[in-house]
Amino acid sequence: MSAPMEISFDPHPSHPALPAFPSSPPLEPAAAATPPAVSSSPQPTAEAVVAPTPPDDKVLVSVEVLLHATSTARAEDVRVAVERMLESRSLSYVDGPVQIPPDNSFLLEHVKRIQISDTDELIENHKILLFWQVKPVVHVFQLNEDGPGEEPSEDDTLSSFNEWALPAKEFDGLWERFGLISLSFTSYNFCVFYSAGDVVCACSLLYEVGLKQRLLRYAASALLFTERGVDPCLVSWNRIVLLHGPPGTGKTSLCKALAQKLSIRFNSRYSMCQLIEVNAHSLFSKWFSESGKLVAKLFQKIQEMVEEESNLVFVLIDEVESLAAARQAAISGSEPSDSIRVVNALLTQMDKLKAWPNVIILTTSNITTAIDIAFVDRADIKAYVGPPTLQARYEILRSCIDELFRVGILTYPQGGDLPCILSYSTLKEKLHGPEAAEPHTLHLSNLLHEGAELCDGLSGRSLRKLPFLAHASVPNPSCCDAASFMHTLIQTARRELLESHG
Repeated sequence: MSAPMEISFDPHPSHPALPAFPSSPPLEPAAAATPPAVSSSPQPTAEAVVAPTPPDDKVLVSVEVLLHATSTARAEDVRVAVERMLESRSLSYVDGPVQIPPDNSFLLEHVKRIQISDTDELIENHKILLFWQVKPVVHVFQLNEDGPGEEPSEDDTLSSFNEWALPAKEFDGLWERFGLISLSFTSYNFCVFYSAGDVVCACSLLYEVGLKQRLLRYAASALLFTERGVDPCLVSWNRIVLLHGPPGTGKTSLCKALAQKLSIRFNSRYSMCQLIEVNAHSLFSKWFSESGKLVAKLFQKIQEMVEEESNLVFVLIDEVESLAAARQAAISGSEPSDSIRVVNALLTQMDKLKAWPNVIILTTSNITTAIDIAFVDRADIKAYVGPPTLQARYEILRSCIDELFRVGILTYPQGGDLPCILSYSTLKEKLHGPEAAEPHTLHLSNLLHEGAELCDGLSGRSLRKLPFLAHASVPNPSCCDAASFMHTLIQTARRELLESHG
């Protein structure tokens, strides 16, 4: 990700200096101010720079500020300090870290990282957001370094859920990593029988049609509607998200990343955020009708958590089809009749949670046809998470190869510096443009592209294992040059595809 670029104005004796953002008034069209000159970084040229927009039209951009674990500074003091720092500098706003000025001792002492997030959905035609177009919204937070906790059990049975205090160190950077992994996404007008619907294809977790922004805005609207007292009998919403698709495509990780991101965005409204991951398998009992009671008992505990108005609770139900199995199958005799009671209990308890504004239910499924249609109908967002696209597969494998170079498992055949595997977009430019890349770099990138093409249909989880399996197949694991490894990777991909297809 590109780091924000600093922009300076050409000095001109006949014009006053531009006031600090965001108090700057919009420039009048008749003013003959010298256009801003972009620094030497490879960013848009002067033609791409537009006139400042009025304050009412400024784009809200999230700036996330992570404090050191030992920091005792007040969040409000840090927020004000960051806003002043941004006002005093002329920045372009793109996703990436913001460097703290070396003379700002307060921020250097207390702040570990400043990150601009999710501007990719707001940038059109590959332009950047300039400082006069932006109103930064600063979110200050500290990571909770405790691991997941389990619900204490009264007997020897498994706990019914795991619990994290958010934002958690375990999930730090997970949302941003999804932008690099690039899993393919398609949204459907969902029907349990898959009737025809409008199909909208996003490029991937890079989200060309904005699934990441869609999820963030959905959560904000769902919480706002409840807080403002919108009559649910007139306007209906349930605060339930369903991500469905084949295994290994990142649905569960995306749910956890979304909960982490929302806990940061809403930390000024909610003093505490929790993620509750339901252990669905623990809610089934060998005793008849007992499973429905266990579901009701679990949601009673969740309801006690959300009764605290300052607490924002995310409930994650992975593989929800195990709890919300289609009741038609039980009626036909192919499923135990007790499963009907489980589904009824789940739907009843979810309906009860609608009364609380501070809870969002996140669910995933690998077998959407097995989910009860009443549950599907309650989900506000139903998004299909498919296998990685070619670009996504290439970038996943590239990140794996870069890691093997970093730790020295792979060696460069010429004995020189570590080679740079080109990104997917750069490789395409080099292949079709006048500028040629360094031969060894281009050769390795082409081999990786060939391997990515072969891996069509493999999940992200399988792709991440592929470099390990390839290394286990090389004749001399202790000394493996990059070119030989790439050929072995291609052979391993062919073998994995043959084995996955029986």
